[in-house]
Amino acid sequence: MRKLLNEELDRLSVNSFRESEKTPLIIILDNVRSFNNVGSVFRSADAYRIEKIYLCGITAQPPHKDIRKTALGATETVAWEYREHTIEVIKELNTRGVVTCAIEQAEDSVSLQEFQPAGEKVAIVMGNEVKGVQQEVVDACSKVIELEQYGTKHSLNISVCTGIVIYDLFYKLNKGV
Repeated sequence: MRKLLNEELDRLSVNSFRESEKTPLIIILDNVRSFNNVGSVFRSADAYRIEKIYLCGITAQPPHKDIRKTALGATETVAWEYREHTIEVIKELNTRGVVTCAIEQAEDSVSLQEFQPAGEKVAIVMGNEVKGVQQEVVDACSKVIELEQYGTKHSLNISVCTGIVIYDLFYKLNKGV
């Protein structure tokens, strides 16, 4: 089996990406402190043509060398916006009919495996590396989705968790593409 060369991957140009149909998924980063995590989320968002990223609170914003290092140019393709308060973004999206989902361990959460979007646009909220999603944000969301875990640690790295959720929801929202 021969590994494909980059030229053989038939990737979109920046302009073609911007004009392409997007996955109806929005990512909201709630006070994510690591520049590398932010860059990694951008890169995953590019891979699955995510509609938009909201960077909220203390979350770092492009351009920054540490974001650029992990994003590999994805800050130029994925639409993004900075907002000071996550809760305001959630309230706006709720009024527009977007299903807002905190990715968190919480009472009455639904597992990612069981979560089935009903054709609507979905927004996922990813929280701070230490404190998670703010409680007021969890309270304002339509749903809470949990990634079940079976080891000794109680959480995943935010960029790893985001990648898992994006991958799962990409196929659910695009009906298996």
